[in-house]
Amino acid sequence: MSTPAPTALGRLRRTPFWVQIVAGLVLGVVLGFIARQNDVSWLTTTLDTIGKTFIQLLKLAVPPLVFTAIVVSVANLRHVANAARLAVRTLLWFGITSLIAVGIGLAIGLLTDPGTGTHLSTSGLKAPQDSGSWVDFLTGIIPTNIADAFLKVNVLQIVFLGVVAGAAILKVGAKAEPILKLSESLLELVQTALWWVIRLAPLGTLGLIGKSVALYGWNLLRPMATFTADIYVGCALVLFVVYSLLLRFVGGLNPVRFYQGAWPAIQLAFVSRSSVGTLPVTRRVTERLGVPGEYASFAVPFGATTKMDGCAAIYPAIASIFVAQVYGIHLGIGDYLLIAFVSVIGSAATAGLTGAIVMLTLTLSTLGLPLEGVGLLLAIDPILDMMRTATNVAGQVVVPLLVSAREKTLDLAAYNTPKELYDEAPAATPVAA
Repeated sequence: MSTPAPTALGRLRRTPFWVQIVAGLVLGVVLGFIARQNDVSWLTTTLDTIGKTFIQLLKLAVPPLVFTAIVVSVANLRHVANAARLAVRTLLWFGITSLIAVGIGLAIGLLTDPGTGTHLSTSGLKAPQDSGSWVDFLTGIIPTNIADAFLKVNVLQIVFLGVVAGAAILKVGAKAEPILKLSESLLELVQTALWWVIRLAPLGTLGLIGKSVALYGWNLLRPMATFTADIYVGCALVLFVVYSLLLRFVGGLNPVRFYQGAWPAIQLAFVSRSSVGTLPVTRRVTERLGVPGEYASFAVPFGATTKMDGCAAIYPAIASIFVAQVYGIHLGIGDYLLIAFVSVIGSAATAGLTGAIVMLTLTLSTLGLPLEGVGLLLAIDPILDMMRTATNVAGQVVVPLLVSAREKTLDLAAYNTPKELYDEAPAATPVAA
C-alpha cells in the first residue's frame, strides 16, 4: 500500500524551525527592500501590521506567564536542593558576564573613538522626557497599583509580585495548596496558548524585519558607521566568543550544541527586539537544553528583566564614550569604573522592554553627560537594538546552563541532543524535582 504524498502543511511542519525563521527573515528583507526602493506604501503597512500583530500576541501572555512562572517556581523551591545557593550563583554569573561585556564595550570604544570626526550637530536636541534615575529604578520595583503592573506590562513589578506571592505560599503551607494548584494550571494553559503563537514566528519574522528594512534601510548608518560597527562587533564578541568560552571552560559543555538549541530564541530576539516578547521561546529552549524546569522557570523570567549584556553593558559603555567625544568631554578612569558599576547594578532598569534608552539615560546622568546626546542615537536605535537584544537573550540562556552544569543538575543527554523547538507540546512545570 503506497504512502500518501505529504501535504504542503505537512512538509512545512517537518522543516526545521530555524530554517523556517531564516526563510521568513530572507523573504522579509526582500519585501522590505522592494517596499523601500519602489515606495510601496501598502506593502510597508502590511509588513508593519504583521510584525506588530505577532509581537502583540506574544506580549499579551507575558504578564500571566511571568507571574505564574515566578509564583510556581518560588513555591516549588522547597523541592529544590540548595535553592538559595542557586539564586546566589545565578546573580553572581549575571554580574560576572555583565562585567565582561562592559569591559569589551569600553575597550572597543577606546580603541575606535566612535564619536571623533562624526561632525554631528547637537543644536536643537532635547533630553528625553522619561529619563532613568536611581530613585525611579528603586521606587519602580514596588507597584503603586497591582492592576497597573499587569496592564502596563511592567515586568520588574510583576516579578516582584510573583516572588512575594510565591514566598507567601511557602510560608502558609498546606492551606495555600489550592492557590498553587491554580497557578500551575494557569501556567500550563498560558504555555499551551503561547505555543500556538510561537508556531507563527516565521511569519512574524517576515513582518518585523521587512518593516525595519522598509522604514529605516541602511542610509541612517552612514554618519555613525563606526559607532554602529562597534555595537555589532562588541555584541558578536560576547555572543559568539565570550559565551562559547564560558560554556566550554566553566560549564564543560560543547558550545555548538548551545547554538543549535538556543538559535530559535536568538533569532526571534533579533527581529522582535524584545526580551519580554521572546520570553516564552527563551524558557522553552532553556528547558530543552537540559536545565531543570523548576530552576528555568525562575532564572529565565528573572533574567529577562535583569540580564542585559547587550542593552545594559555593551551599548551604554560605547554610547557614553560616543556622546562624550561628540560634546568634547574628557572621561577618566573613574568614569569608566562608574560605567561598569552602573551596567552591573542598574541593568534591571531596562526591564526587558524594547530599546535601551532608559539604561543609557541612567548611565549618562550618573556620569554627568548631556542627556540631549540620546537624541543623536534615536534614529538608528532600531537597527542597533536587534543585535543588542539577541545578545541579551543568549545570555539569559547561558547563565542557567552554567549554573546547572556547575551544580550537576543539567541533563547532559538533552543538552547534547537538542530537539527541534516544536517536536512536542510544552510540558507542564513539574511540581517536585
